[in-house]
Amino acid sequence: YPAACGAALVSRRHKNHNTRQRGEREREYVLDRGPPPLILAQTMGLVVAPSRRLTAEEWAEVKTRSIQEGDSTQPCVICREEFCLQPQVLLSCSHVFHKVWLKSFEKFSGRKSCPKCRKEQYETRGIYDAARLYREKCAVRIQAFWRCYLVHKWYSNIKKYFQEMNDSLVQSCSTDVEAFLNDIDRSVATSHDILRRFENKYMSVSEREEKDWLEAQEKAVQRGVQDCPICLKRLGSNNSSSKEDRNVILWSCSHLFHEPCLQAFELFCHEVKPTCPLCRSHYAKMLVSN
Repeated sequence: YPAACGAALVSRRHKNHNTRQRGEREREYVLDRGPPPLILAQTMGLVVAPSRRLTAEEWAEVKTRSIQEGDSTQPCVICREEFCLQPQVLLSCSHVFHKVWLKSFEKFSGRKSCPKCRKEQYETRGIYDAARLYREKCAVRIQAFWRCYLVHKWYSNIKKYFQEMNDSLVQSCSTDVEAFLNDIDRSVATSHDILRRFENKYMSVSEREEKDWLEAQEKAVQRGVQDCPICLKRLGSNNSSSKEDRNVILWSCSHLFHEPCLQAFELFCHEVKPTCPLCRSHYAKMLVSN
């Protein structure tokens, strides 16, 4: 136990030390040298004194403007390459470049002018925005690949499990495969029939409020439909092939059907819970007239 505590303490100190070192390495700094002291003529106003340096607040405004423009997320204007972890400089005109390529540009151009906006005599400051964004992007990619690996591994195990189950199921079937599949189809059809009977038995008028059924009846009366949409015969009329009257069923969607037509529709419907053939909505039904 003391050894484990000591190892944890050393690991924590090492982590804090690395974090402190990274913070010290990524501390922003001004690259330009300090201005020389003013001569007497400049002090007395006989000669123009050099412009003053930007303050910390002004540098903060310049960096905010650079972040809003998204310069650190774009490639360097000089070399047209990503910044990655290479040293990066921010100019007083809010433009960002590689430190090495900016020095090369100044060396071969012979003057100190921004390669993008041509501002003369700019000030430079070392920043690490692009490096921080690059590390975040790398971390996101590593996490994405790791999650993809975990999902692929999980899918492979599931696929292997179902493949073994399928092989064992096929091997356990001593009868013909076609007969086995037909038996499954019959079982599914029986389950659908039992579910429909259960719904017809227990989904009565009590499941819906009386107010809703009154509204459905009013809509049906306002619609003024007198024929069954399935058989296209008059609602409540006698069937030519039967001596019994056809009962009229009201659906919760305010549509009217003959009861035998509805039973035939539900019998030949492949859906577990049939929908209205007119408005495609799920329904409850109520007997309106005999």
